[in-house]
Amino acid sequence: MRTDCRHFESRTYATGDAVRSCKLGLAPEAPWRCPESCGSFAPRGVDVGWAHGTVAAPAAPAPTGLEDGTAAALLGEVRDILDAAAPNVMSELDEERRGKGRRRAKRRKKRRGS
Repeated sequence: MRTDCRHFESRTYATGDAVRSCKLGLAPEAPWRCPESCGSFAPRGVDVGWAHGTVAAPAAPAPTGLEDGTAAALLGEVRDILDAAAPNVMSELDEERRGKGRRRAKRRKKRRGS
């Protein structure tokens, strides 16, 4: 990733996992690389001249054995799988929420003595 771009963002979690991405979603092979000639590249302006420390976790190494475009295709397949599973997960959550709502109503009736 081009860390000198104003659209680059990074977040490190307590577990040590780090997420590096393009705020505009223009890096199809994130977190490994940006497009060669990204039309939205803009150099960072706020932190010019700052000394950057080493607190952040190092960048994730690019996977070996993937040709250009393969990572994007793989991530696209993952997105398709998640998109296909999402409706089922949401319906299960909705059913679970409805069930909890019914149990709460029963508890309220018992407390009232109805």
